[in-house]
Amino acid sequence: MAAAAALLLSPWLVSLPPQPSLAPGFTKRPTPYPSYPLLGRRGARLRAVGDGPGSGLPDQATVYNGAYGPWTVEDSDVREVLLYRSGLVTAAASFVAAASAAFLPEGNPAAGAGAADLLYAAGASGLGLSLLLIHIYVTPIKRFLQALWAAGVLGSLGTYLVAARPLDEGLVQYVLEHPAALWFVGPTFAALTGLIFKEGLCYGKLEAGILTFVIPGLLLGHLSGLMDNSTKTTLLGVWMLLFMVFAARKFQQPIKDDIGDKSVFMFNALPEEEKNALIQKLERQKAQQQFE
Repeated sequence: MAAAAALLLSPWLVSLPPQPSLAPGFTKRPTPYPSYPLLGRRGARLRAVGDGPGSGLPDQATVYNGAYGPWTVEDSDVREVLLYRSGLVTAAASFVAAASAAFLPEGNPAAGAGAADLLYAAGASGLGLSLLLIHIYVTPIKRFLQALWAAGVLGSLGTYLVAARPLDEGLVQYVLEHPAALWFVGPTFAALTGLIFKEGLCYGKLEAGILTFVIPGLLLGHLSGLMDNSTKTTLLGVWMLLFMVFAARKFQQPIKDDIGDKSVFMFNALPEEEKNALIQKLERQKAQQQFE
C-alpha cells in the first residue's frame, strides 16, 4: 500500500516528453499552431454541479492553450469526468455504509455480513470505473493502479471462495477476524490510496493528504495486530468522514481540472515521427515569436 503512494507521482514531477515552454492558459480565441488540429471542436454543453458561468467551465468558444497546442472540452470529455466522479461517490458511499456497522450495536440487522459484502462489491466497482477513466499523463502509473485494483478484486474473490465461504462467513467479516487476509484484499485499498494521493498532489486537497496516511495506517495497524480497537475505530471514523468530503468536493471543481492538459494525451497518442515533427514546428514558432 505504501508502494502505491510512493510510485504515484503527479504529472509535473515525472518527466514528460520534450516540449516547448508554452505557458498553459486559455483564451476565447485560438492561438495559431501550424498544422495542429484543434482538439474537441464541438465544445462542452453539459454542466456539472459547481460548473457554470464564472465557475471555470468553458463555453463552446473557450479554447485552452496546452503544452502541445490548443484544445477544447467536448461533450464526451464532460461525460467521462462525471462518470469518474460518480465512481468515487459510489466508492465513498458504499464504504461509509459498510463501515458504519462498526458503530452500530451488535446484532443490528444493518450490520449483516451479506450487506457488507454487497457494499464492498459496489464500492470496488465504483473505484474500478474511476481508475478506468482517471486522467494521468504517465500511462504506466495509471496501468499500475489498475493492476493493483484487479489484484485486489481477484484476491477478494479468492479469499471469499477459498476461506470465508467454507466457514459460512462473509468476506468482510472474515478479513476482520483474520487480518492476514489483507495480503489478498489490500491491493484494492492500495489502488484507492494511490488515486487519492494523486488528487491531493495535483489539487492540494487537505482531506486527500490526510487520507493518504489514514488508509494505509489503519490497514497496516490491523494487519500487524499492533493497533488496539479504540484506535482503529477512531481512524475508521476519520476515514469515513474525509472520504465523503473528498468525493463531494470533486463536484465543486471545474470539469477541465479532471481532464488536465488534453494536448498532452493527444501528443502521447501520436506516432514518434509525428511527435518529433510537432515539437520541431512548435520550437520554430517559439523562435519566430521571440524575434517579433
